Amino acid sequence: MLNKLRVKSDFSRYVMILAGGTAIAQAIPILISPILTRLYTPEDFGALAIFVSITSIIGVIVNGRYELAIMLPERDEDAINVAAVAFLFNIFISIIFFLFILFFGDWLLEVLNAYNLDKLLYFSPLAVFLLGVFKILNYTNNRFKRYKDISKANIYKSLMGAIVQVLMGIFKAGAEGLITGYVVSLITSNTKLFINIKYLLKHIKIEKIRKMSIKFINFPKYSLLAGLLNTIGYQIVNILIGIFYGQTTLGYYYLAIRVMGLPTSFIGNAISQVFYKQAVDEKNNKASINNSFDSTLKKLIIISVPIFTIIFFVIKPAFRIVFGENWETAGLYAMILTPMFAVNFIVKTFTLIPFIFNKNVIDLIFQFGVLIISISVFLFGAKDISSLLIVYSLLMTSYYFIYLFFLKIKVGK
Repeated sequence: MLNKLRVKSDFSRYVMILAGGTAIAQAIPILISPILTRLYTPEDFGALAIFVSITSIIGVIVNGRYELAIMLPERDEDAINVAAVAFLFNIFISIIFFLFILFFGDWLLEVLNAYNLDKLLYFSPLAVFLLGVFKILNYTNNRFKRYKDISKANIYKSLMGAIVQVLMGIFKAGAEGLITGYVVSLITSNTKLFINIKYLLKHIKIEKIRKMSIKFINFPKYSLLAGLLNTIGYQIVNILIGIFYGQTTLGYYYLAIRVMGLPTSFIGNAISQVFYKQAVDEKNNKASINNSFDSTLKKLIIISVPIFTIIFFVIKPAFRIVFGENWETAGLYAMILTPMFAVNFIVKTFTLIPFIFNKNVIDLIFQFGVLIISISVFLFGAKDISSLLIVYSLLMTSYYFIYLFFLKIKVGK
């Protein structure tokens, strides 16, 4: 009984630490967003959206998904060697991507209808590398329960990114200011997270790296494709909106999803990280994760329902007041997408369950479904973006519910 209480207490404490740090980290972009929307145009945000989409898509495969396996070994020495495998994979993929941009960058800009990116596209390989390193360091710090350090890193990341974006916006830097801030934020967080675990480097051995790369080969084998499908599934919407509806519309949409993702960033990600660690520990101790699943699900529902209900009714006028009259259209998009984000807030925490049981193929199938939905909505030939987003929101909301029910059945077995 005492052990159960201690586990629950630890869970809540770790969530509060991560959520607190994340809240501050996310509060910074919120506070400066009204400034940024007056310093930058929707087209500038559209360029940032394309840049982030490209970075996110390649960023999924850059580590070979080995970063997800850092939590799994029982021995810490094995875990740091898994991190080393991920880093070596990162270097290789980043170089390949750099060569691709070098030779095919102009072609890519033409396909994406993103000429306003221009030479900024050549910063994307650096951003991909930094994003991959961030994921490795984040999971490594999570393994060692350095939740305070993760929180601090997130705060520093947001603060430095905000400072750079505001300063460059004042000097009319355009999209370059937004993208530079994004890159600087990754450098800042990586520096903080690396300092915490640099003492572990002495445990890295070539033979161990080889063994860990083989032991967790299922991650690049199955999870890599699943992760790629997942990210493309979400980012392809940005890309296709930019191609079919233009950079201005994409800028509105990007601000909408950026704001709507805040509850997940504030609380959802913190709960997800702690649940993942707790579930892995329970599995390693030969215990069922069913109770943890049910308990976490209840917490998420209690949080999600009231928050997103309020958001639905106030988000449109709030956008006009906070970001300026020119951004009310983004508020409409946010209102339409509210049901999807409400359910995503709940489901996202449990999407790592297949990895805990080494059933990566389940995640692969799920992510393929997300991709199919994301592409299919554009086949309806909607004349306006609002109609397209209504269909997209309804389909994704239904799909999330189905997957949550499926995971509940699997966990209960």
